[in-house]
Amino acid sequence: MTKTSLDSDAGLAVTEISDHLNRLLADVFALYLKTKNFHWHMSGPHFRDYHLMLDEQSEQIFAMTDDVAERVRKIGGTTLRSIGNIARLQRLRDNDEEQVSPKSMLRELHADNLKLVEDMLDAHAVCDDHADVATASLLENWIDEAQRRAWFLGEAVK
Repeated sequence: MTKTSLDSDAGLAVTEISDHLNRLLADVFALYLKTKNFHWHMSGPHFRDYHLMLDEQSEQIFAMTDDVAERVRKIGGTTLRSIGNIARLQRLRDNDEEQVSPKSMLRELHADNLKLVEDMLDAHAVCDDHADVATASLLENWIDEAQRRAWFLGEAVK
């Protein structure tokens, strides 16, 4: 997105898009850590399948972080600086329980990925409002990835 492609108030566009992307980034970090937590603590008869699926999903989630943060910087915003910053902005809840059943883990990750999709759709609408097609395009790919993760998780708990 160039300054000339923004609406009449470029500063407002940068602020609104950056705010949405930074909240998304905080949620992505939270989802990454939760997915790794469940990957590390998986057990039961489907251990190997679930363990591998969550490892694959966590890698995909983590791969988003740099792209989201760099997009914020490309449009002229600033991004997250610390774990505390993440904690203040994240909307997805942590899970610090010592014992979580495998099905509960998968259900929780399913819901979190669907929530991430909702939040990305909200961010996409803001990008549309400000004619930021580049960020919207990135969001479309991330939405598809999150929907695929949710699909796999949902099918695994049937």
